[in-house]
Amino acid sequence: MPTQSLLPNGEQPLRGGMLFIAALVLALANFIAVLDMTIANVSVATIAGALGVTSSQGTWVITSYAVAEAITVPLTGWLAGRYGAVRVFVSSMALFGISSMLCGLSNSLGVLVAGRVLQGLSGGPLMPLSQTLLLRIFPKDKAALATALWAMTTLVAPVLGPIVGGVICDQAHWSWIFFINVPIALICAWFAWGLLKRYESALEKTPIDTVGLGLLVIWVGALQIMLDEGKNLDWFSSPIIIALSIIAAIGFVAFMIWELTEEHPIVDLRVFRHAGYSTGVFTLVLAFGAFFGLNVLTPMWLQQYMGYTATWAGMTTAWSGVLAVLCAPFAAILSTKIDSRALVFAGVSWLAGVSLWRAFGTSDMTYWQIALPLLVMGVGLPFFFVPLTGQALGSVEERETASAAGLMNFLRTLAGAFATSLATASWEDRIQSNHADIVTAMNPLNQVDIVGMGNASLAQLSSLDQLATGQSVMLATNQIFMIIAVILFVAACSIWIGPRATRAVDASAAH
Repeated sequence: MPTQSLLPNGEQPLRGGMLFIAALVLALANFIAVLDMTIANVSVATIAGALGVTSSQGTWVITSYAVAEAITVPLTGWLAGRYGAVRVFVSSMALFGISSMLCGLSNSLGVLVAGRVLQGLSGGPLMPLSQTLLLRIFPKDKAALATALWAMTTLVAPVLGPIVGGVICDQAHWSWIFFINVPIALICAWFAWGLLKRYESALEKTPIDTVGLGLLVIWVGALQIMLDEGKNLDWFSSPIIIALSIIAAIGFVAFMIWELTEEHPIVDLRVFRHAGYSTGVFTLVLAFGAFFGLNVLTPMWLQQYMGYTATWAGMTTAWSGVLAVLCAPFAAILSTKIDSRALVFAGVSWLAGVSLWRAFGTSDMTYWQIALPLLVMGVGLPFFFVPLTGQALGSVEERETASAAGLMNFLRTLAGAFATSLATASWEDRIQSNHADIVTAMNPLNQVDIVGMGNASLAQLSSLDQLATGQSVMLATNQIFMIIAVILFVAACSIWIGPRATRAVDASAAH
């Protein structure tokens, strides 16, 4: 029997049952961190009502988590280098459980928002570090499988979030959307330390880039709040949104200048010098943003205009994860044998084709007419995400893997937030525009005289208005799906701009 290859730190890769448990722990960590990005989306109204605040104030439950998470994700590389990837991961996991308990016990909006901020701060590093540590513990010949496992939890968790949130709010108290994290986080932290502490990397005592950290908090915080609150405040007609956009723009420029000239930057932007990485990230931002926009619009459309409950809307969108999980092993195998760029092109093109299919919906669609395209879409997901991760991280130097992974997750999170705001705002604008056009077509000379109408005529007019609204919504939905299909096709083609990855991402790449 051949001798097992050692990892860079001299340790043997995990095998058998220990590898399975460690992989499960890391996958669960990533899963709950991503899940909490969407689990509260369908619960805002319930939480707001229970705490005696408005729905607009209730959206801070989402915004506070997103802002805190977006800030800590790109810091992962620096944190891992200074304190050790395993220590940061275990600490983040334990803090995530504690902050989830605080959220569940909250009796006011202020306490809940504070808990969500802590949850976001601790959840941010879990995503890139779970990826880095999976690559560290898996044998070199199974690195693609590790990437596939991580990618599937990243893609499936946002889909399941609305389901879990909807079911809990319908069947139990809203606090359980946070309480369910507590045992998972604490148990995973305990197992992770026992299994992974011997795989800790050497520490780098680099100085703290306090200026870079401050600029990061300012521009990311301002941008995230602007994206989340823009629709509620009517975008740039609000002086608050204008001020936030100016702060974000100035902060971003200052951050870029500082980080590119700082000897020990808190975010290593120099990884973008690798063309393969830059192209991969560009493709990721376009494709994931478009995919996330689809995920956000579908349950909104189903709940607001198709008569679906939150639970059923979530269960409908969940079909996209079924074939994704089944196809993930094949994507992992093929990514070791075929140019990853070809797989990314095929996967994203598949998503574009299904989005085009969905752009011809009707207002009387049955459940399976809606669910079937979502089921089929799942085939393309692993062929997009798994090889794209390998292509991007395989284009940077081994010592840059943690920083590169953190930046990828940061930009993916930002793309999702931007896509959410842009897709929903565009959808609502198109509904209003389509409604106006349909009403004009129904009554081109605007000669309907409402004064003196009988009840029967008013009822008929109301019925026509409802019909116009239903058709305008369906038209708007189809139009957005068509735009998303075009964006996905552009993203598929963009992967060919960069060169093929210079190396395979394996256990030795983790930092």
